[in-house]
Amino acid sequence: MNKQLRMSLFILMASISFSTMAQDKSDWKNGVPEGCTTITVGKMATVDGSVITSHTDDSHRTRAWMDISPAKKHEKGSKFELFERSAYDSLAMPTYQHKKIGEIEQAEKTYQFLNTAYPCINEKQLAIGESTFGGHEELFSTECLIDCQRLQQLMLERCSSAREAITLADDLLKKYGWRDYGECLTIADKKEVWHFEVVGPGKGKIGAVWVAQRVPNDHISVNANASTIKEIDLKNPDYFMASANIFDVAKENGWWKEGETFRWNYVYAPESRLSLASRRREWRVLSMAAPSLHLDANDKDYPFSVKPDEKVTMDKLVEIFKDYYEGTPYNFVKNIKQADKEGNEVISPFANPFMPYDMNKLFGVNGGWNELGERTIARWYTMYATIIQCRDWLPDEVGGIVWLAQDNVATSIYIPVYAGATDLAESYKVKARILGYTRTSAWWAFNRLGTLSAQRWGDMRKDIDKVFIPLQKSYFAEQAKIDEQFLSLNKKKRLEFLTNRTIQLGNEVVEKAWEIGDGIWTNYDEKF
Repeated sequence: MNKQLRMSLFILMASISFSTMAQDKSDWKNGVPEGCTTITVGKMATVDGSVITSHTDDSHRTRAWMDISPAKKHEKGSKFELFERSAYDSLAMPTYQHKKIGEIEQAEKTYQFLNTAYPCINEKQLAIGESTFGGHEELFSTECLIDCQRLQQLMLERCSSAREAITLADDLLKKYGWRDYGECLTIADKKEVWHFEVVGPGKGKIGAVWVAQRVPNDHISVNANASTIKEIDLKNPDYFMASANIFDVAKENGWWKEGETFRWNYVYAPESRLSLASRRREWRVLSMAAPSLHLDANDKDYPFSVKPDEKVTMDKLVEIFKDYYEGTPYNFVKNIKQADKEGNEVISPFANPFMPYDMNKLFGVNGGWNELGERTIARWYTMYATIIQCRDWLPDEVGGIVWLAQDNVATSIYIPVYAGATDLAESYKVKARILGYTRTSAWWAFNRLGTLSAQRWGDMRKDIDKVFIPLQKSYFAEQAKIDEQFLSLNKKKRLEFLTNRTIQLGNEVVEKAWEIGDGIWTNYDEKF
């Protein structure tokens, strides 16, 4: 074997080794993360005093099933297992496999939590949202053990406040290391909400580099796959926290030097700030909350948080999460037009913002995300979404509410899953992507509905809205009565009451989704 061939084989084997060891990027597009938007709101910025975090799990692979993991007591010597995620295509649909790579000491007692793909709330009203922002490739280390999903679970199992969760993360990541790319976790409790941004320590090292910034109580904030924390003031621990190595790692890598202004996002994730797919979502969220600011949709940087023009309601957050830039210059299907009955040029009922990428070529779609169009807030590949309220004036069991939607939120509806609920409707627990299409699955009910309605979006969305919009408003309006009923019950019946409501509404909306979808099949025969 000649020297050139040996060198070529060495390079090939090295690249294969690295790609199988590094955290999976199969949910990324064009080399950057394209999934997950999280919005946070402080308690003085919401209409009822809730602290809010949220999450759209925008993924082509993560699991759609979920369940309640109960509080547990663990025997001495028990272990918490750690896994590496990688793409897996041998089941009915693309998904992930999780290979065990290590374990750590388990806590003596762990709290109950809602076990979504990214665990999101525990029985103490500690709640978490998530958004990937990437960061420097060279910071990823295969020597580390804890990834994003496991860190969220560890926080929820062991902590009761946002600050406690951040402190736990610091302790665990120093010892076991961050085995993931740059992530923003939006961590809320009954009093406040923080953005916790974390990256790896560098190849061959164990540890992490992180920073956390608190959202002011009267502000709203967003993370949309780009780092947003800029200048930090560690002398003000009420608003900022960071790992001890935050400046040292930056200096060692030549990303910052003494005397320069330190901006976390430009030091540790500068490429994330180049993405219009991220910045336009930031603009849209902040602009919908505070239109008086007249933010520029093409700016490179926006404030970390803003004061909303009006107190934020649940209806407003649903509206924001359903948004796809309709009525703005960035509605990327606005030029797909036809003549109506009167001969006026109108957007075609077939034009829809949820086209598969291959269809963009058919219609010559382009935009801020180039041939992908625009990266809107609502997405056709959302697995599930959460808007989480933490309410300090109520007992934890009912004070914490995960408003949970399945699939594309533009064609879905949120149901309440209470922090004290002990079970979900059976259809929410069905492992849908593993099994393939099944009428037993909540996710498939909404996935089918979203896919069908996108075929003739201009008309079919109205069939969905006329059912789900009033139903959604009724769920929000009924919550005050549910709170009162809960408080009137003796403690033995309270959890049963919350669980029954969670299951009842889960069954109700799934039945409605199948019913609306069946109606679309019937009423639009030969029209799509």
